[in-house]
Amino acid sequence: GTVKEKVNAVDLAEIPEEDIKKALQFAEGDMPGPLLEESSFATLFPKYRESYLREIWPLMNRSLEKHGIACQLDLVEGSMTVRTTRKTWDPYVILKARDLIKLLARSVPFPQAVKILDDEVSCEVIKIGNIVSSKERFVKRRQRLLGPNGNTLKAIELLTECYIMIQGSTVSAMGPYGSLKDVRRIVEDCMNNVHPIYHIKELMIRKELAKDPKLANESWDRFLPRFKKRNVKQKKPKIGKKRKRELFPPEPMPSKVDLQLQSGEYFLKPDEKRAREEERKRKNEAEHRVKKQAEREQAFVAPKEKSGSAKKSKTEKEDKDRMEALKSKFKAQAQVRESKRPADDVSAYVVDASRSKKTKSA
Repeated sequence: GTVKEKVNAVDLAEIPEEDIKKALQFAEGDMPGPLLEESSFATLFPKYRESYLREIWPLMNRSLEKHGIACQLDLVEGSMTVRTTRKTWDPYVILKARDLIKLLARSVPFPQAVKILDDEVSCEVIKIGNIVSSKERFVKRRQRLLGPNGNTLKAIELLTECYIMIQGSTVSAMGPYGSLKDVRRIVEDCMNNVHPIYHIKELMIRKELAKDPKLANESWDRFLPRFKKRNVKQKKPKIGKKRKRELFPPEPMPSKVDLQLQSGEYFLKPDEKRAREEERKRKNEAEHRVKKQAEREQAFVAPKEKSGSAKKSKTEKEDKDRMEALKSKFKAQAQVRESKRPADDVSAYVVDASRSKKTKSA
C-alpha cells in the first residue's frame, strides 16, 4: 500500500498544474440530482448600507441565479438572506454566497465582493475592535495600518495580492488562502503595536527569494531581518487627587422666581415693584459712590513707616546683659584681691598732726 501511495505522489507532482485544475473543476451537470435539504444563511447590515444594497440587488440576483442560489433583501429587519434551491448544481456555492453577503455588509463594493464566487478566491473578516482597550490608541493604530494617503495598505495589497477593506472595527480581506494568513498576521500585529513596515520588508525579501529556484528547499531565516523590540520610556501621566464623591448631589441654585417668592416681591403690584427697583438702584449707586471716594482718598494716605522698635529693644537688652556680666566679673575680681591682702595697722594710713606742723615751720 505504501509503495502505491509513493508512486501516486510522484505521478501527481509530474502532472502540470493546468491539468490538475481542470480535473478539480466542478461544472454544471456533474451533480446527478438536486440537493435533498435546503440550506440558508442570513446576515444583518447597517442602516447606511441600505440605499447601496437596494441599487445593486438586481445585479446580485442575476449573479447568484447562475449558480441556482436565491437571495432576499429585507429592509424592515435590515438583513440579507441566501438559500439553496432545486436548481443549485454546486453544493459548496452556498458558503461562497454566505461570504458574499458578509462582505457586502462590511462595505465592500459589489464588483469586488462578487469575485468571492470564484473557487480560487477566499475571504476573511478580521475583528480588531477588542484588541485595544483605549479608543484613542485604537484609532491611531488603525490609521497606521492605512498609512499616509493609504500607501501602507496599497503596499500590503500588492505584496499579498489581496483586496483589503478597513471599515469600523473590522478588516475585510479577499484573495488566495495562503495570503490571507499573512494579512491576518499583519493586521493583528499592527493592533498589538508592531508597525506594518516590518512585515512589508519581510514580504518583499520573501518575494525576491521565491524567484531563485536554488533556495526552494532551503531555510530562508538567514536572509530575513530580525527586529529587536525597543522599549521607549514614556512619561507617566500625573494622576490628580480623586475627589470624594458625595452621597447626595449639591442643592440647586435658586431661580429668580424663588428669590422673589422668598423676599415677597413676587406678590407686589407693578408700581410697587418699580418703586422698589428704583430704591435698590439708588442704594447701590450710593454704596458704589462711597466705595469709589474711599479708593480715591486712599491715594493721599501716607504709607506707614516701618518702626525699628523691635530691633532697638533687642539691642538694648543685649547691651544690658553684657553690662551685668561685666559688673559681676569685676566684683568677683575685687573680692579675690581683698582676700589676698594682709591686715595692716590703720595708723600707717592716717597723717600725724605734730609732724605736719614741723614741716610747715621749717
